[in-house]
Amino acid sequence: MANLRTFDLNLLLAFDVLMRERNVTRAAECMFVTQSAMSHTLHRLRQQLNDPVLVKSPTGMQPTALALALVEPVRSLLQEMERLLEAPQAFDPASSQRRFTIAATDYMEFLILPELSQLIEQSAPGVDIHVKRTESAFPLAQLENGSLDVVLGFASVLNPPAHLHCEHLFMDRMACVVRQDHPSIQAAPSLEDYLAATHMLISRTGDKLGVIDEKLTELGLERRINFIVPHFLSAPLIVAQTHMILSLPYRLAIAFQKLVPLQVLPVPVSLPDYDLAMIWHPLWEKDPAHGWLREQISSIGRTISASQINL
Repeated sequence: MANLRTFDLNLLLAFDVLMRERNVTRAAECMFVTQSAMSHTLHRLRQQLNDPVLVKSPTGMQPTALALALVEPVRSLLQEMERLLEAPQAFDPASSQRRFTIAATDYMEFLILPELSQLIEQSAPGVDIHVKRTESAFPLAQLENGSLDVVLGFASVLNPPAHLHCEHLFMDRMACVVRQDHPSIQAAPSLEDYLAATHMLISRTGDKLGVIDEKLTELGLERRINFIVPHFLSAPLIVAQTHMILSLPYRLAIAFQKLVPLQVLPVPVSLPDYDLAMIWHPLWEKDPAHGWLREQISSIGRTISASQINL
């Protein structure tokens, strides 16, 4: 059997025609070459595959077992290559029935999906959106095979491979929230007040360690976390009815403030801003439908970015 590195891939098209026609003369006509040239091509196929490929029989040329085994894989490969080489078809969102799959943190779901769902409903009613949670391991294989279209999240946390496309959507920074009528915190808390309070933590894994705790550890300090929940949904309701402090991204804090009576205050710890990003594989860069989805998300990101962080 030939090694792929030494095999002449130009022979695959001739192989496909020979398997359909099972006749050198007719195959030559299909390929617009002479019978002599097609006979030479068949000879090269036999050499490279170390197999007769087609053998004479009373009923005509018959394929060998190896040739039969190669028919469907070769045909599928040629069809896929033909699809890739064709000019991409224009994408019409109004008539499309396409399904897109997005991996996102619940933070990004909260900020992006309401607006995205409205855009889809208005301009692409037949388009389906399937959202998956991001996992600890970056989903490179799913982006490569097309089972996942884009990943949304904190760029520093996702840490995507360098060969992927990564588009900045907007920035955010840490803030904290307390109940509106908190008995001891009615303004930006000092570091002393912050450490003296009890804290709530949102952690999907249940770990009692976040970016703030890592920074405090560097300073030789520690806060008391006495309530951990895995999701954002219940967090504002709990904080609004307790004396706890919840530290979270500012844009999410502002959204929570619209739901329940909370104060949004700065965190008394110096932390870098966060870069929120959209990541996709370059394999789908030129796909019109994929480009349309990315533009919808980019547009939402620009709207979010235009709103100022007031801390």
